[in-house]
Amino acid sequence: MPAQRGFTPVLVLASALFSPALLAAVVHIELTTQPGGKLVADAVITLVPVGKTIPPKPQRISIDQVDREFVPRVSVTSTGSSVVFPNKDNIRHQVYSFSPPKKFELKLYAGTPAAPVVFDKPGLVVLGCNIHDWMLSYLVVTDAPYYGKSEAAGKIDLKDIPPGDYDYSVWHPDSQAEKTGKLTVAEPAASLKLALDLSKATAQ
Repeated sequence: MPAQRGFTPVLVLASALFSPALLAAVVHIELTTQPGGKLVADAVITLVPVGKTIPPKPQRISIDQVDREFVPRVSVTSTGSSVVFPNKDNIRHQVYSFSPPKKFELKLYAGTPAAPVVFDKPGLVVLGCNIHDWMLSYLVVTDAPYYGKSEAAGKIDLKDIPPGDYDYSVWHPDSQAEKTGKLTVAEPAASLKLALDLSKATAQ
């Protein structure tokens, strides 16, 4: 019996529509202080699927210098990413880092350096300015395939997360240590509420 025309493509389409690879969820994360319950901005969270290795996808991001401050104060990006450091002030800056994942120095400059800095190792990179000691910024470079940073409202929404089990880690510049744990993500959404100890900031 001859096959009906168009029948096989319909089966292929149906298979693609219900493929597990297309299933994804949104992970809603809310961060507060402990004690106090205040909303926490600038917290970095990473999700790593248990038992799976997903290569990082390098990005190109910008860390500006505005009014003699780094903007943003906290950034997060994938290992291998390129970072540009535009100087938007009317004075010159000299950006540097002594952090083990990336030691570098951009000599005194105005405008935008011609070449970005490539961060090819994971870890925390603390940025400073040799001319203005109070200028400080933090760059988290991660191998995790899913990551984000909390807004002023203390919330992060991580989108397009495949269902499964994950190890999570939360870092904040004013916390004593990273907060870690496990999270199970199911479609269509998962929620995570965490309290961070920011006593380091309180003591300053």
